[in-house]
Amino acid sequence: MGTLYVVPTPIGNLEDITLRGLRVLKEAALIAAEDTRTTRVLLDHYGITTPATSYHEHNKLAKLDAIFDALAAGDVALVSDAGTPGISDPGYELVGEAIRRGHRVEPLPGANAVLPALVGSGLPTDSFIYLGFLPRKQKALLDFLAELAGEPRTLVAYDSPNRLTDTLAAVQQVMGADRPVCVARELSKMFEEFRRGTVSDVLAHFRQTPPRGEITLVIGGQPPAAREMWDETKVRTALYLRLDAGEPLSRAARAIAGLSGWERRAVYALGAEYKGGGRR
Repeated sequence: MGTLYVVPTPIGNLEDITLRGLRVLKEAALIAAEDTRTTRVLLDHYGITTPATSYHEHNKLAKLDAIFDALAAGDVALVSDAGTPGISDPGYELVGEAIRRGHRVEPLPGANAVLPALVGSGLPTDSFIYLGFLPRKQKALLDFLAELAGEPRTLVAYDSPNRLTDTLAAVQQVMGADRPVCVARELSKMFEEFRRGTVSDVLAHFRQTPPRGEITLVIGGQPPAAREMWDETKVRTALYLRLDAGEPLSRAARAIAGLSGWERRAVYALGAEYKGGGRR
């Protein structure tokens, strides 16, 4: 039985592929590529003539038989358009199916946007959470961020340049204007940029200079001092400011609970009292 090789490909600079990765691409019987046209640029650059077939979100079921027929006779290399296959793409499903069918799966180390963005951000790297692509709809995004408001670990996510300013505005609303962030843009490409600072400063920059290209967003975790238990007055003040701004009570309570160390139900009760006219 053949081996399924998971081969990272460059996220920008074509030199960012390992010698082992090139050897596997040359020796495999078939390359399963997210987009064969994109992969062909890399293959042509290195003179690799291995046949390729498309494997992506919209044809992943239809292509399974052809891929496993190839695996029955030889090795298959799985690649994405850029970076490590299986990270926020359907490659993980092919890996899982190969394991279930008894094939050897051999993942190669290599290019990915998460680690360069994290290391280049200047934010803590000892522990972090990869969030994948952030929710597109504003309410879902705000709710998602509210659940993470009190998270002490560094957060890393992919985002679209068209949505970046909305995302940064949501981070500012939920986590505060002073939360440190880094927008890593066009990593390993000609116009690579790391924009670091508070979320309010970075948001102001990209409102003036609309971003382009691939975006990886790094958000600092809640600092230790901010994780001290808030007293009731501080909780009420922060909560009422959000409610007066029109934020729904459920979302405001989640965010304040994450920031204050209080239980969400207790914060919600203060908000219900406020909404009922019981201000203090």
